[in-house]
Amino acid sequence: MSPRRRDAEGTAAARAERRAELLAAAAEVFASQGYSATTIRKVADAAGILGGSLYYHFDSKESMADEILSTFLDEMWASYDRVLAAGLGARDTLEAIIVESFRSIDRHRPAVVLYQNESKHLANSERFRYLLDSQRRFEEMWLALLERGVREGEFRSDLDLVLIYRFVRDTVWVAANWYQHGGRLSADDIAKQYLAMVLEGIQAS
Repeated sequence: MSPRRRDAEGTAAARAERRAELLAAAAEVFASQGYSATTIRKVADAAGILGGSLYYHFDSKESMADEILSTFLDEMWASYDRVLAAGLGARDTLEAIIVESFRSIDRHRPAVVLYQNESKHLANSERFRYLLDSQRRFEEMWLALLERGVREGEFRSDLDLVLIYRFVRDTVWVAANWYQHGGRLSADDIAKQYLAMVLEGIQAS
């Protein structure tokens, strides 16, 4: 490899790393202060750079939010698709999906908070219309999984599936509001505790 090419690759890697750092800072600000209240200046301050310098990497805060959300959703769906393609039974699939959900929260907590708080507003823009597509796909995936579980005799047939879906969705993803990376319980530990409560209850046997 020529020195010029090596230098170019090193520069590109450093630029990509810096871009990731700026997106992480933006995600934290969006999550804590809200998308509408966040300005380029606030993101720049959080990243420790001048406001104008941020435009070297992103042309707008919409671009930052778009990359934050699309990265989170792409990784989440890639993990879900691996689970769905594994050919597991309904219960094992449900357990694996919930584990992957908590891992997504661990990796992308600010993005999850941004998604929860702002997706309805952002989806009014054509640029963020994919948020609605993801929401529909998410509901369809869960309802199909729950229906399969009833057919396979894994899940109770006397409960409303839409209600179960909403319960699972809300109780999993609200964890992003209190979850802390490196806390007392890991994402996998929390998933195991959650599954025990959902599938076995909290009443002593």
